[in-house]
Amino acid sequence: MSVHEPTASSSGVEARGPGHESSDDGDAILEALGYKSELVRTRSTWHVAFMSFVLASIPYGLATTLYYPLQGGGPVVVIWGWLLVSLIILCVASSLGEITSVYPTAGGVYYQTFMLAPANFRRVAAYICGWAYVVGNITITLAVQFGSTLFFVACVNVFESEPGVGVWAGETYQVFLTFLAITVLCNIISIFGNRWLHHLDTFAIFWTFAGLLAILITVLAVAKEGRRSASFAFGDFEVTSGWPAGWSFCVGLLHAAYATSSTGMVISMCEEVQRPATQVPKAMVITIIINTIGGLLFLVPLMFVLPDLAMLVALPSGQPVPTIIKSAVGSSGAAIALLLPLMVLAILCGVACTTAASRCTWAFARDGAIPGAKWWKQVHPKLDLPLNAMMLSMAIQIVLGLIYFGSYTAFNAFSGVGVISLTVSYASPIAVSMLEGRAHVKEAKFSLGKFGWLCNGVAIAWSILAVPLFCMPAYLPVTRGSVNYAPVVFVGFVLIAFAWYAAWGRKNYQGPPTESVGEDPAAEDHAAGGLKKD
Repeated sequence: MSVHEPTASSSGVEARGPGHESSDDGDAILEALGYKSELVRTRSTWHVAFMSFVLASIPYGLATTLYYPLQGGGPVVVIWGWLLVSLIILCVASSLGEITSVYPTAGGVYYQTFMLAPANFRRVAAYICGWAYVVGNITITLAVQFGSTLFFVACVNVFESEPGVGVWAGETYQVFLTFLAITVLCNIISIFGNRWLHHLDTFAIFWTFAGLLAILITVLAVAKEGRRSASFAFGDFEVTSGWPAGWSFCVGLLHAAYATSSTGMVISMCEEVQRPATQVPKAMVITIIINTIGGLLFLVPLMFVLPDLAMLVALPSGQPVPTIIKSAVGSSGAAIALLLPLMVLAILCGVACTTAASRCTWAFARDGAIPGAKWWKQVHPKLDLPLNAMMLSMAIQIVLGLIYFGSYTAFNAFSGVGVISLTVSYASPIAVSMLEGRAHVKEAKFSLGKFGWLCNGVAIAWSILAVPLFCMPAYLPVTRGSVNYAPVVFVGFVLIAFAWYAAWGRKNYQGPPTESVGEDPAAEDHAAGGLKKD
């Protein structure tokens, strides 16, 4: 096994990682990792936890994808699928948190993969991971913006022009223009409100739980159509997807996987956090626990007032939550009042995802791994943010949004490719850490100790399942309009990444600096390669 011995660096920090230092000063750690501090550190542990919470945006994230578990099997998939995936993602978050406490940079899992992998393939491993991380951040942001659009259309249509006919037709061009407006709005808020975003995240968590309590109390107290039994709410399993029962349950997990896919996105904020080596890992784990509780507070009441399941999965909008809530309260006005907190949370989630996606794109461009990197790596001197990288991310989202003109299940592709890409990127540093015997994280500030191998193993097993799972269509038989474009989009990005590596990266890409700002990491690769032991 290859062992990376500690070597002195120009900053006096051991090469195996700054997580071993007694100091948790963000700028000093960043300098030791090979970068100079360019962003302003304004966030605390709770600020990061709240942002991570907003990135997932429970209950909004669960509301926009509830169609999938309802079709996959109903309440069993909704409730128990959520708990199962939450436990799995807790292992993923803990594993990433442990590694992040050693290597806390905006490069996130990309930088971590480079540092943890053996010298003979670290460049390729980091390059693949970095592209998956950037693609995942951008496409999951796209999924949030597009999901918000579809959700808004369904919310407005709780008002009916006649029974069963909403007031907003939601023509294809109308949906796209609404998506465009939401995407631009989120970028504007992220750009000009950057200094106050942590206050917005703090507001969001109190707003969210106020909305959750309002929904929980109202739908259970009013329940115009009656209440289901506990055996139904927790035990009914009715497959309508066309898949075999077991596989249908698994496909329905996209609901929970999408809502928790943002787990590692917050790592991109490490360079805006005061003490990233301890604050970011704690925030990641805290958020999963908060999300799990918030998700149950939202999902369980809805299962007790669930109307006819066949009717819900046949909704043209693919958004059952507005219909469920209106059925429970019996009034369009009351329904929109309960849906308003989710609609506001949708915008806040879009802003948080936009911010995180821009940071990881900027960090990857900083090491020259993206075509046109010299533009995307620039930080705007007055706004203190990577404006060009943000504009690149927005442009890609808008172009991919055009897929909706060809497929009404485009949201499935956006959310699917986002989950697939982020899952691959999260698995990369965890996998190479395990291959190296977890040697780099033994003295991490956020250590999993004896549970490390278990958490890492669960995270990798989930990754192996998730990638093929979310390439599948949501239901059978597959039609031209319902085909899942997730694997097409994912493969497209993979081809672009490999083409750029073949044309430029193979000779020029060296990976991130690892000793001091501007130092050629090839030298470090050579040094590390010379320290192998049998």
